[in-house]
Amino acid sequence: MTSKFLKVKCKKCHNEQVVFEKPTTVVKCLVCDEVIAQPSGGKARIDKDKIIGVAE
Repeated sequence: MTSKFLKVKCKKCHNEQVVFEKPTTVVKCLVCDEVIAQPSGGKARIDKDKIIGVAE
């Protein structure tokens, strides 16, 4: 099983950022410091409307 990188859009400032599918720490937007992804013991907790696609 391989993990992927996801392209995610920030709800607050609409910045697009690439995040790991299974992060071990909280991921924040690089522009506005809004929380984008939260670890949950496996795959990240990300709102479905934030995910734009899969980065390869």
